[in-house]
Amino acid sequence: MAKDSIKVIAQNRKARHDYFVEETIEAGIVLAGTEVKSIRLGKVNLRDSYADVRNGEVFVNNMHISPYEKGNISNKDPMRSRKLLLHKREINRLLGYVQQKGLTLIPLRVYLKGDLVKLELAVARGKKQYDRRQDIARRDAQRAMDRAFRESQRV
Repeated sequence: MAKDSIKVIAQNRKARHDYFVEETIEAGIVLAGTEVKSIRLGKVNLRDSYADVRNGEVFVNNMHISPYEKGNISNKDPMRSRKLLLHKREINRLLGYVQQKGLTLIPLRVYLKGDLVKLELAVARGKKQYDRRQDIARRDAQRAMDRAFRESQRV
């Protein structure tokens, strides 16, 4: 396997629906061995997960990693907080974003980069209900235009 090959394990599809993504950043995750094995099997869920900055460190919360089936006492709590590996300047920049009103840290996807488990973290601003409706209307209009264009090409 090439060193830079990326295999996406899990995505948070609802995040792009509920938030405007301002910026993304790649972070490593501190995991136990059985958690890595479980992630390689695709047993991770990012729904309703978020990250926060505590004591100069970034932690991801509510990320569910199912216990490894063949694991024993070394299995950890599936919903525990996990530390993210970032440089100090990246943490300070994220802290500045989070202190702004309305910005939060949302995990977008978990993937394997070579042999390492990485997490794509987004600085995001929450969407209002009318923003979601506008996105849905824009997507439906684009779909209708594409359909009409394909119909006109057939004739």
